[in-house]
Amino acid sequence: MTQALPKSVTFDEFVEWYPNDGKRYELHNGVIVEVPPPTGQHEKVVGFIARKLTVEFDRLNLPYTIPKTALVKTPSAESAYSPDVLLLNLDNLDNEPLFQKYSTVRLPASVPLVVEVVSTNWRDDYHDKFGDYEEMGIPEYWIADYAALGGRKFIGNPKQPTIFVCELVDGEYQMNPFQGNTAISSRTFPQLNLTAQQIFDAAN
Repeated sequence: MTQALPKSVTFDEFVEWYPNDGKRYELHNGVIVEVPPPTGQHEKVVGFIARKLTVEFDRLNLPYTIPKTALVKTPSAESAYSPDVLLLNLDNLDNEPLFQKYSTVRLPASVPLVVEVVSTNWRDDYHDKFGDYEEMGIPEYWIADYAALGGRKFIGNPKQPTIFVCELVDGEYQMNPFQGNTAISSRTFPQLNLTAQQIFDAAN
């Protein structure tokens, strides 16, 4: 990521500044960063995961949606992220004072599940966003490392493509890794019929 502005800003300053220029920006501890344009493989994985989750919540008639663009504001630091796949609970959006004007949520009840598809800035997904989503109390966080870019302590040596389903247990994420043809286990969607390999294949 590249810094867009040199000085530290507040969340309020960030959302007031946010330009309508077709680019994506995030706020990381008071620093505005531009999200680099994604690769085609990255976007295919994002689209595939979003489609599979949409089919599932439609089948179950759940009050969920996946917005095109929205921000998740963290509870303590001046940070706001634009997740690759953000599952929103429509029934809780009336409790979100920032949603109507800024398409921003900050309550865990509004976010049953969030997905980050790993790119070259993998430390953001494995460290910063992991910790902030955990602190926020988001029940389920997926790290989709289809290209095996993460650190070896996470995905092994040699590195292997891995999907981590991080489930909140007693306020802390438990990281459950899925590789190959292993079926993904999701507490949000317990009947989900999806393997890690299907997600990896979506990039091809």
